[in-house]
Amino acid sequence: MNSGQGPTRRTRMADFSAKTVCITGAGSGIGRQSAIAFSQAGANVVVADLNADGLSETIAACGPDAATHMVVADASREVDVAGLIAECQDQFGDLHVFFANAGVSGTLKTIDQVEIEEIEHVIRVNLIGPMLAVKHAGPAIAQSGGGAIVLTASVAGLKANSGPLLYSATKAGVISIAQSGAQELAGTNVRVNAICPGLIETGMTQFVFDRARAKGTDGRLGQLNPTSRPGVPSDIADVVVFLASDEASYVNGHAMVVDGGLTSSAPFAPNNTLRMNR
Repeated sequence: MNSGQGPTRRTRMADFSAKTVCITGAGSGIGRQSAIAFSQAGANVVVADLNADGLSETIAACGPDAATHMVVADASREVDVAGLIAECQDQFGDLHVFFANAGVSGTLKTIDQVEIEEIEHVIRVNLIGPMLAVKHAGPAIAQSGGGAIVLTASVAGLKANSGPLLYSATKAGVISIAQSGAQELAGTNVRVNAICPGLIETGMTQFVFDRARAKGTDGRLGQLNPTSRPGVPSDIADVVVFLASDEASYVNGHAMVVDGGLTSSAPFAPNNTLRMNR
């Protein structure tokens, strides 16, 4: 039986040799782990973030033999996204995969307490950023012969009470961008999918884990899902690699949930009679 710390053995079937992958929000967390995973699969990896120090750490984590390049860029600004894609082409010739992972959580305040400036900021990063990724990466990937765009959404975009209204609304929009983007890029050999993580320990959620550890309740984290543990960045990175790979060539316009089963049922008070005997 799993100890609750996640899988200890991973195998990778995907081969990204001679392919170029670009990842935004790559200075930490899911973005960094995805960069490592794609590097291990043989890809040329371009990492982007506003955090230059974080990018340097990601490059180091990929290893000295990895073909990597870093770009300090704002994934919510069109000039930066267009320049990032041009940088990928200048460095490695083509672009085959774009992982639009950059995002912000915004405030935990209720919507009546949120200033319009923050609403606009969260929408720009979480919603306009992925839209710019499809707008600019789609044609570049098609020009390279095809590939994939993966967008980071969230279970908060699927169900209420998984995040604040503002954050949840933008992540629901990301799912729509994946679906509509797949339709707009029909016939180009470019697939567009979204990934919907559950509770994953990253910089964005660190306060939840820190607070639970301070209270001694960290053993309860993730207990709302049937896997009975929170996720780690590699849980998401492995699925991102799959969605970007040829193994997922018939997966398009899809929002793939990776949440340990959290959204598989409606919340209820645990009842031992409803659980399998151990």
